[in-house]
Amino acid sequence: MSTDAPDTVIEVEGLTRLFGDFRAVDDVTFDVRRGEVFGFLGANGAGKSTTIRILCGLLAPSFGRGTVLGYDVMRKPEKVKPFVGYMSQRFSLYPDLTVEENLDFFGGVYRVPGKILAVRKRWAVEMAGLAGKERVLTQDLAGGFKQRLALGAALLHEPKLLFLDEPTAGVAPLARRAFWELIRTLATGGTTVFVTSHYMDEVEQCDRIALMSRGRVVALGSPESLKRDPKVAAAASDDGPTLEDVFVALLGEGAG
Repeated sequence: MSTDAPDTVIEVEGLTRLFGDFRAVDDVTFDVRRGEVFGFLGANGAGKSTTIRILCGLLAPSFGRGTVLGYDVMRKPEKVKPFVGYMSQRFSLYPDLTVEENLDFFGGVYRVPGKILAVRKRWAVEMAGLAGKERVLTQDLAGGFKQRLALGAALLHEPKLLFLDEPTAGVAPLARRAFWELIRTLATGGTTVFVTSHYMDEVEQCDRIALMSRGRVVALGSPESLKRDPKVAAAASDDGPTLEDVFVALLGEGAG
């Protein structure tokens, strides 16, 4: 791996984060390429969210090195923030604000200039299917609309890298499929998407996935390549290995 490679968006080597004696992230190494949909998977407490916070410039690593879009996350974390978007499973929206007010708020957070913000707001509203509902309170929207609105808010400043932390948790299957169509469109346009998910149909759509367990990356590769792992093949049924088999064989029981 090399930070000089123009298609390398994230590069971490030996990344470690300590909380006292506890290693939340333990000697993690991987890279993410431009336009890639990269899945970051593991059980709750595996270290996924801590790693994302480091890569977003919100938390300093204890050891190791990492670059995001060419910026050193240990030395210049503030340089990373303007170029990334972040969406969590809580949708990151204010329920007592209207659709338009939420977009205005996040436009201010991302410091999007007024004329550009007007254009980006129209794009976000259309993308979310909320034309004509700009003055509706966000709390009154259905889950799928909230999800797409939150995605639009995270993309107002046209980030090069988008972090999605369990973005479809609790959302209906049809809305989840529509959301992933948007993700693939973004990736095709050159946006890099770094996503966590517990839904196997979503994981199948990632270009590559890293499996985390107890702060470490225990497997890395495309869904198909991980299915060919000898441990997975040994655990698979006669119908062939599935991603569920990958999780059981490489992460162990309960690694949802």
